[in-house]
Amino acid sequence: MYTMSTLKNNFNIKYVNTTHQFHLVDPSPWPLMASLGGFFLTSGLVSYMHKFIGGWSLFLNGFLLVLYVMYVWWRDIVREATYEEHHTFVVQRGLRLGMILFIVSEIMFFFAFFWAFFHSSLAPVFNIGGVWPPKSIIAMNTYTIPLTNTLILLSSGATVTWAHHAIILNAKRHTIISLIYTVALAALFTYFQGLEYVTAPFNISDGIYGSCFYMATGFHGFHVFAGTIALIVSFVRIVLNHSTNTQHFGFESAIWYWHFVDVVWLFLFINIYWWGNLEPYNLSTNVLM
Repeated sequence: MYTMSTLKNNFNIKYVNTTHQFHLVDPSPWPLMASLGGFFLTSGLVSYMHKFIGGWSLFLNGFLLVLYVMYVWWRDIVREATYEEHHTFVVQRGLRLGMILFIVSEIMFFFAFFWAFFHSSLAPVFNIGGVWPPKSIIAMNTYTIPLTNTLILLSSGATVTWAHHAIILNAKRHTIISLIYTVALAALFTYFQGLEYVTAPFNISDGIYGSCFYMATGFHGFHVFAGTIALIVSFVRIVLNHSTNTQHFGFESAIWYWHFVDVVWLFLFINIYWWGNLEPYNLSTNVLM
């Protein structure tokens, strides 16, 4: 049986008496390393796309560095919240506001892609035949993998809501089961997304259509991957009894993020996969092609 004194000795925890409820974090190298990892990842990916030597290696190293920083940074936050008890009500309120602002910034991020898509599709230029989709593009079949992925992602939204209600009711077994379903559905979605990319009749270099399609759906896929990792971390913490029915903001933030991913996919499916793949319409003659 572990006592609080044992945990303090094992984790080298030091309590400092303060006159406020805010948490002044210790100096950390992880923000700098995360920035470097993101820089290596994006630079390597662009270099790989332009077929520069070493581009793939740079991308892989950046990706691994980002994963490592995610692990150690989350480890520190878990220690501060669970063992050092630094996450007071005031700190949790700040974390909630930070998560809300982060999701708002992500909305603006995807808004840019939708702006590019509608700017190009509502008034297609003569270079692409004056129609949308462009004449040279064979669009995806809306009712195959895209529709399947929509059903999968909406189902995962239902199961993660089940998990949220279960942890509030202190039903640990139901929380774990529903989270397993959610992570499995997320992995299935990612698999089908990769399968769609492999079998797609066009690529990212096929003009404005390919650029808009792969940038929007690709970044959404990356957000699904990040959300899946967050849910897995929450799953492990729930198994280890780090979360209670009243203090589980880490899990709650992952749920918020997952619902955001769901909503973005609905906009992607309706606008890009369905509306964007309707029978081409020629704006110059006002007739269907």
